[in-house]
Amino acid sequence: MRIVLGVAGGIAAYKAAHVLRLLSEAGHDVRVVPTRAALEFVGRATWEALSGHPVTPEVFEDVPEVAHVRLGREADLVVVAPATADLLARAASGRADDLLAATLLTATCPVLMAPAMHTEMWQHPATRANVATLRERGVHVLDPDSGRLTGADSGPGRLPEPDAVAAAALALVDAEGKPRTRDLVGRRVVVSAGGTREPLDPVRFLGNRSSGRQGVALARTALARGADVTLVAANLTVRPPAGVRVVPVETTAELADAVRAAAADADVVVMAAAVADFRPAADAAHKIKKQADGSAPPLALVQNPDVLAGLVAEPARTDGGRQVVVGFAAETGDADGDVLHHGRAKARRKGADLLAVNAVGGGQGFGTEGNAVTVLDAAGEVVASVEGSKDAVADGLWDAVVSRLHR
Repeated sequence: MRIVLGVAGGIAAYKAAHVLRLLSEAGHDVRVVPTRAALEFVGRATWEALSGHPVTPEVFEDVPEVAHVRLGREADLVVVAPATADLLARAASGRADDLLAATLLTATCPVLMAPAMHTEMWQHPATRANVATLRERGVHVLDPDSGRLTGADSGPGRLPEPDAVAAAALALVDAEGKPRTRDLVGRRVVVSAGGTREPLDPVRFLGNRSSGRQGVALARTALARGADVTLVAANLTVRPPAGVRVVPVETTAELADAVRAAAADADVVVMAAAVADFRPAADAAHKIKKQADGSAPPLALVQNPDVLAGLVAEPARTDGGRQVVVGFAAETGDADGDVLHHGRAKARRKGADLLAVNAVGGGQGFGTEGNAVTVLDAAGEVVASVEGSKDAVADGLWDAVVSRLHR
């Protein structure tokens, strides 16, 4: 895939070198187009050595190739990191006063911009208006992270980490490099991810093996398909995707409250988190000590509320509008039936619009790069079967969700 990496003149330009490396190592042909100011932070030699291509900010170099038109026209993806307040303003107003601005004007492929600037610049009405204009035109503009900025300043305006920028950019295209469909534009989506933890004492907890990878993939691909995404994140072991609203939680009770609050105006709720079925009857105020006689202290458990069944029985959407509710069922076969048998029973019992059933254990499911799910409707009938990377599985599930939204 041919990618143009635009780099604007901010201190975060050094992070773009890592973005370049990640995209190149993923097998893509990356052409770097810096602004003149960007070369004050990271020199031309660095970009040329890492990309293997000549680098210039000028439209009057390599004139016979008509680079100011060709680069944008031939690109499969354009990524700008960092995108400064100045570049956002020039892009929003349609300026073409350097090679990067001209490339943005001629690009017909997906474009992702990752802003980075001081908090006051990001929050200024002019910048907010420029971002809104670009988003209305179909440009994917990430929200910056909050954190340490230049000097002692801290606040929103920090460039997301390079791996998050690269992942968000690559999510805009499918496995063949084609632009991902934008069929979730205008939709509000809530995704839960990770695994809940129920405290035993101040040190220990009951938990599960979920990393949150599948839920994060669902959030990332929903964002790429145009949705406004809230991710309710329970103890993730992977980084949340850049550009989504993250609500961190720990326990099942916290997750249930966060999901219901976020789902009040949501079109879709996807419960991908591995939610604990049980919690300790009592949370010890002090660390539980070993017994002198070598015996183990008794552990009494109580059942947690069923968050998914609760959403189905009492929809969280406050305006009474239609809400598609999707559940996940991590199953293992046993003497009573195989994974699909248990999944069908759960689909009929839960009543969710869709239930994604996947086998876990033995190297499947939790913590792996790939996944395989069978999607069932509320009657337990198979709607779809998807296998592959977790992003591919996420896309397959969103296809099934979109068909429900159109009904």
